[in-house]
Amino acid sequence: QVQVVESGGGLVQPGESLRLSCAASGSIFSIVTMGWYRQTPGKQRELVATITRGGTPVYADSVKGRFTISRDNAKNLVYLQMNSLKPDDTAVYYCNLAPPCRPCWGQGTQVTVSS
Repeated sequence: QVQVVESGGGLVQPGESLRLSCAASGSIFSIVTMGWYRQTPGKQRELVATITRGGTPVYADSVKGRFTISRDNAKNLVYLQMNSLKPDDTAVYYCNLAPPCRPCWGQGTQVTVSS
């Protein structure tokens, strides 16, 4: 099991950038695929990006070319660099294993993109 704490969210204008961080605890971190997810009220949580233990990323079509996922296995950290943000990116962002571990959900971090 992995415990996570997300940070880095905030209020930005369209076109701006944010970098989210996920601090994870658990000895298995370095060997599992991690993911960033997001959720807006009334909608299901959606997968934004994943990264394997070796650093291979996969992105949802909606963020491809704008978001970059990375990880530091030595520090148990996962990042999500978000560029060219759009109002549709407004959501609470979570990190978790991929596929997700039900008890591993954190509190998430709110990202709001608005002019």
